[in-house]
Amino acid sequence: MAWSVLIVAGVLETVWAVALEASKGFSRLVPSLVFVVALALSMAGLAYAMRSIPLGTGYAVWVGIGAIGTALYGMAVMGDAATAARVTCLVLILGGVAGLKVLH
Repeated sequence: MAWSVLIVAGVLETVWAVALEASKGFSRLVPSLVFVVALALSMAGLAYAMRSIPLGTGYAVWVGIGAIGTALYGMAVMGDAATAARVTCLVLILGGVAGLKVLH
């Protein structure tokens, strides 16, 4: 259960990062509210998961999922460059996240 919650919390990290950019410095109400709610749920999920997952593993997986999700969103929606080098780096992060899960 903790791993499922951690994955959802990592996805919510992507949501709050995207909402933060969309809020334009908290000048837009709806994205600002999405940011606050997603951030709170993401942190709560991380805290719950870390009851049974070690700190280093849990935090690294949470950040990795958020980083991959945010980078993919940037490439797919925001026009960020999707170069072979960037995609390779994301695959390496994914490998690290999977490795931490397997070695837990």
